[in-house]
Parts: sequence; C-alpha cells; structure tokens
Amino acid sequence: MKAESRKVSESVVETVHMVRPNHLNAAGRLFGGMLMQWIDEVAGLVGKRHTRMNVITASVDNLRFLRGAYQRDVIIIIGKVTYVGKTSMEVKVDSYVESLSGERTPINHAFFTMVALDGEDHPTPVPRLILESGEEREEWEKAKKRREIRMMRKEEGF
Repeated sequence: MKAESRKVSESVVETVHMVRPNHLNAAGRLFGGMLMQWIDEVAGLVGKRHTRMNVITASVDNLRFLRGAYQRDVIIIIGKVTYVGKTSMEVKVDSYVESLSGERTPINHAFFTMVALDGEDHPTPVPRLILESGEEREEWEKAKKRREIRMMRKEEGF
C-alpha cells in the first residue's frame, strides 16, 4: 500500500438515534447492549472511512456509562480517529442525549481499537493521520498513553 495520510475530519461520523420501546431494558432505560451496538457501528464506519478498507474491532477500552437514556430521548453518537499505528487505529466514540434546545449531555465514552483488513482479511497498513489542531495533537498524545497501557495489559495476560 502506498503511503497515505488523511485528516481527522475526513473520517468523522455522527449518527442520530431515537430511543424506542424496543431499545429499553427492564428498568425503562436504554439497554446498554443497544448503545454498545450503535457505538461499535460508528467506530467501524470511522475506521472504514479512514482506511477505505474493511476493519474489525480488536478491542474496546474505557467503555463508560455516565447516565441513562430513556424512551423518546434523541441519542447523538460521534466518532473520530485519535491515533494510528501500523495496522490499527484508535477511534474515540462519544454519545450524548440531545435535548429539544439542542443541548447535548454526555452519556457514554469509549475507545475502540480498529484493525484494517486486506482482501484476504489479514491486517494491513493504515493511512497516517494529519493532526491539524492543538486538540487533535492532545488527543494523539492521550491515545499513545492508552496504547501503552493496552500493550502492558496484553503482555500481562489481561
């Protein structure tokens, strides 16, 4: 694969969902598994946009449920690439409840490691990431630390 680079903004994905009765758990809140499916789909789309190839979820870190969501809530899910390695990338996914006024309240944060796949489903190099802002550089540095922690945990069998 030729050396390519892409901007963070080129692969940002934002989806909108309305919480319906079939999305609720027994406590009347959005079922966590439903939100996990939605955020995994967003992470996959971000990875696919960045690489222009198929990707697979290798891991999910720091999946944090901050507050519940309820029937008729509008859920906004935003994903973006924060770091790229050789064949993998970190995708940050943030989820919000959006009020009628447009105010967004965070309900979930997660970091996905996505791996790019070639035509035979083998890991393949990913495009480099062009960092255009101080915020994107800060995200990159934080992602490097999370990657180091993931590598340590892997070595220790976690």
